[in-house]
Amino acid sequence: MSERSVHHLLENSARLHPQRIALVHDSERVSYGRLNQEANRLASFLLQQGVTAGERVVMLLENSQSYVVSYYGILKAQAVAVPLNPELKAEGLKELLRELEPRVVIVSRKAEHALRECDPDSLGISLVLVKEPGLAWSGEHARIVVWEQALEQGEPDDPSYSGTPDRLASIIYTSGSTGKPKGVMLSHRNIVANTDSIVAYLGLTERDIQMVVLPLFYVMGKSLLNTHVAVGGTLVLNNNFAYPASVIAQMASERVTGFSGVPATYAYLLHRSPLAAFRDRLSELRYCTQAGGHMSRQIKEQLIQVLPPHTRLFVMYGATEAAARLSYVEPERLREKMESIGRPIPGVTMRVVDDQGREVAQGESGELVACGANIMLGYWRDPEATARALDRNGYHTGDLGYQDADGYLYVTGRKDDLLKVGGHRIDPQEIEDALMASGQLLEVAVLGVQDELLGKRLVALAVPLDAQTPAGTILACCLDRLPRHKLPGEIRFVQALPKYPSSKTDRPGCLALFHSLGADAGSVRPQAVQPGAADEEVHP
Repeated sequence: MSERSVHHLLENSARLHPQRIALVHDSERVSYGRLNQEANRLASFLLQQGVTAGERVVMLLENSQSYVVSYYGILKAQAVAVPLNPELKAEGLKELLRELEPRVVIVSRKAEHALRECDPDSLGISLVLVKEPGLAWSGEHARIVVWEQALEQGEPDDPSYSGTPDRLASIIYTSGSTGKPKGVMLSHRNIVANTDSIVAYLGLTERDIQMVVLPLFYVMGKSLLNTHVAVGGTLVLNNNFAYPASVIAQMASERVTGFSGVPATYAYLLHRSPLAAFRDRLSELRYCTQAGGHMSRQIKEQLIQVLPPHTRLFVMYGATEAAARLSYVEPERLREKMESIGRPIPGVTMRVVDDQGREVAQGESGELVACGANIMLGYWRDPEATARALDRNGYHTGDLGYQDADGYLYVTGRKDDLLKVGGHRIDPQEIEDALMASGQLLEVAVLGVQDELLGKRLVALAVPLDAQTPAGTILACCLDRLPRHKLPGEIRFVQALPKYPSSKTDRPGCLALFHSLGADAGSVRPQAVQPGAADEEVHP
């Protein structure tokens, strides 16, 4: 096990490669030497203000140089880095701040108004650092300091102190896709262990240049940051994925070697960007990685066809509770193991267990449980949730699956996502895969809505590639893949599925949106779908 702390990753690269470019963001190109010095100045300033080991420092920052400086500077000061979504509304932000009791908040202009509404004084916050303030902060008890002024007051040298790798480094909140967001406590050892493992299986070096479109305040973004800083690579921060053509163009111009995304990221790259047209210009794109949830076979197969022939596609599986990563499929075996989440990464073991915690035989279904130095300390101030997730067997992922004869793992659903419809227990993921296999959809969410007779009935919220495609056409494509009791009773079309800031599908948001739409959004009864009648659209 490594005895390094997370900020040592930056310090080591700054020592070895002080002039190498660490960050590219818009017109800014920041060297490792400068990045480390600015992080040191922030750490020095925080220590001057009396911040002590273990105190929480909240970051309300979008992807930027100031985010990276803050993250490493907080860790250098022995404090706990707590990145939050800068687009949080005041009500949700205040609840988290009450739970965290931070000493300091670092905020950009985007989140400044929401923080002001929270009344930092009433929350015991003693210091607010503001990047490019847009509000007049007067009369507050909390000390308000402009970001640049704070850095000017700090010292540029690496702070000297000792600390154990087992101490708390960061609290990362889950996206809330399975209930109320939980604060995952990650130690320095957790993060460094996972960083080392990812670097090893991806073969990262100082020559790697990573395009970053995922938010750094979530765990996958954090892993992109730490892994590339660890090897002295370069991160290209692009906050304009709403315009994917600009992202693809920058990947070509910056000679990017790596790209990472969640399933929705790749769906939009395939169908709403000039990825195919730029194929020959992405000469340096060595690999792409995907995590953040299940990606349909349809998208994987399309990516293999559209990406440059030299680009390796890594399908990965993980969790915030694992400091990011648990398993991956080697690109060389992806076609053979298309539906698999792969084998455990170096340093991680995974088992499939029954309800009593006993390992099941190959091919039998159970819950995936993981062990390793990367597994979290627990959930912040939530011992009950911690006890449910961690026990003598390891971290209980909540995912159901099995292991094949080659040791490859498969996820078949979540314990809390199964829907009971007319006496059948149904996994929405299976139906979503069948709908995506029609080749007519960009993305889809299968949901259960209340029904007096069935208890729940299946419906789908979908983004069509062609808005003129009848819903009946899509359901007809599923007849060979699904029994009738698994066909959604309705499909309603939308322009985009609701998403969490992590880009994962927001299922509660999808359900609310489905109910807000009328049947004229496109719906069909499964009994009306007949082979040979694929173009009919029947409205109840």
